[in-house]
Amino acid sequence: MDTSVLVGFVVAVFLVSVVPGPDMLFIVANAAVGGKRAGVVAAAGMSTGLAVHSVAAAFGLGALIQAAPQVLNGVRIAGAAFLVYLAYLTWRASRQEVSAEEDIQLPKRTLRRTYLMATLTNLANPKVILFYLAFVPQFISTGAGSWPATVQFLVLGAVFIGVGFPVDATAGLLAGSLTDRFFRAGSAVRRRLERVTAGIFAALAARLVTDIH
Repeated sequence: MDTSVLVGFVVAVFLVSVVPGPDMLFIVANAAVGGKRAGVVAAAGMSTGLAVHSVAAAFGLGALIQAAPQVLNGVRIAGAAFLVYLAYLTWRASRQEVSAEEDIQLPKRTLRRTYLMATLTNLANPKVILFYLAFVPQFISTGAGSWPATVQFLVLGAVFIGVGFPVDATAGLLAGSLTDRFFRAGSAVRRRLERVTAGIFAALAARLVTDIH
């Protein structure tokens, strides 16, 4: 793989990563509920989803989408339903009375669940699939001496994660750091944050639904 192509891909991925999108909103939303560790774990979950997308793209996801475009609509519906469920759980949690001490311990109880939610949310986002099909192939070389396309997809996917994870984790840390302070201010602040988070999840679900053709 040509070094200049790889450098160009790194720059492009960095620019894509720093622009706030659904994945970053999800990470910030989880950090708002669970603190810094939850934000970083959510970022790790998103990266896991990207790894799965990379492998799927490398081994023929593009052919499946082209042969059966309706698959994308199914993914959109599943993703929207999952986000609505998350919005409901978060809103319900905001109506419960929790002591300040319990607020501080919240991330310890939810890290595994946060990771799974982030991974599944990323996997259910058809925009990530479309991104790999439309963006990554632009950096695939086909000339003499080029690596096999499958290998190039996997390498570029690894680079994408290597660049994107630090950006997402930083966003989670910053959002979680502020939230940790807010949690110590009392449960009333926690409830407001959780309601805002529920709204973010619902908005992301609505955005997926509007993409259905």
